[in-house]
Amino acid sequence: MAEILAVRLTPRGGRDAVDGWAVDADGRAYLKVRVASPPVDGAANAALVALIAKTLRVPRSAVRVASGETARLKRLELQGVDQAQLAAAFGPNPAVDGA
Repeated sequence: MAEILAVRLTPRGGRDAVDGWAVDADGRAYLKVRVASPPVDGAANAALVALIAKTLRVPRSAVRVASGETARLKRLELQGVDQAQLAAAFGPNPAVDGA
């Protein structure tokens, strides 16, 4: 079973970093992430996958962009990762934990 992680990616963000959780107008939580790479030839997506994999301490092959390849809002499919690992790496998810 794979976890789905919603991410709002900011390419050319100056550095690779996770900026924490945010909630959209419909109450859906997403993780704000910035990468230094430009959105050219998949460079920003590759940097996103590498950053998320490194933060979660899983191989890059366990992280896949499931949808939103060319959009700012993306859905990542995470293999072998559970909600506890996500909370430990990124803090509690406001949509799951009701924070």
